[in-house]
Amino acid sequence: QVQLVESGGGLVQAGASLRLSCAASGRTISNYAMGWFRQAPGKERVLVAAISWSAISTYYADSVKGRFTISRDNAKNTLFLQMNSLKPEDTAVYYCRVSGTDYWGQGTQVTVSS
Repeated sequence: QVQLVESGGGLVQAGASLRLSCAASGRTISNYAMGWFRQAPGKERVLVAAISWSAISTYYADSVKGRFTISRDNAKNTLFLQMNSLKPEDTAVYYCRVSGTDYWGQGTQVTVSS
């Protein structure tokens, strides 16, 4: 069993930055790929970024490429998402997930005002 807890969300103005964290407990996530997803009101949950267990490989959705950076600290069992140049369309609840499993966090709200 893995528990995931996201933090770092908030209300910011367009152009600002936020850093999301996803702290895992219960078992190590160092052997798993991880992903950040987001769900805007009335829309489906979509993958924003993903990272391999070794952090060698990363993936970004086109909408965030060049602005968001996913990283991980396996020693601290933590996943991060650095979000720069935020836009109003980035407003959503952000979730972390252990790839290939049903382990999700509870989500953290990110709201970007114009």
